Amino acid sequence: MMEEIARVVDYQQGWATVEVELKSACNHCASSENCGTSTIAKAFSVQTQRFSLPSDKPCHKGDLLKIGLPESVIIKAAALVYLLPLLGLFLSALVGQILAAGLGLSTNGFAMVFGALGALVAWFIGKHFAAQLEAQATPVIIAYLGQEVGIISASH
Repeated sequence: MMEEIARVVDYQQGWATVEVELKSACNHCASSENCGTSTIAKAFSVQTQRFSLPSDKPCHKGDLLKIGLPESVIIKAAALVYLLPLLGLFLSALVGQILAAGLGLSTNGFAMVFGALGALVAWFIGKHFAAQLEAQATPVIIAYLGQEVGIISASH
């Protein structure tokens, strides 16, 4: 289960509207201080995603929740968006090469054109099914963490 911390922004009739910060993959390695990509990632503001999920317990604005999503959903979506276009590329290139050989034309050119078109069509199909998968995959609340505790520093 992939887990993330979410902040409650609203609660109404058993539904908690939560906000999750979308994290960049940058700034997590040892080279982040000297990396140009990391510098660019820091320049952009933090993005958040907001959605509602069912809650067994009443929540208050500002409460923190640990939410989870099964890894199988992520793996299926990645397969649809990345592997399906590769399959479309190879199969369409093969069809293009066989078709061109049958017609006595340039097999390489046909294979490239058919492969590119097949990959593009398969990518759109995968994107469509991944969006449906995402709509069906609802995160669940794993733990109610309560309010965030702030640190107050004493100044002299």
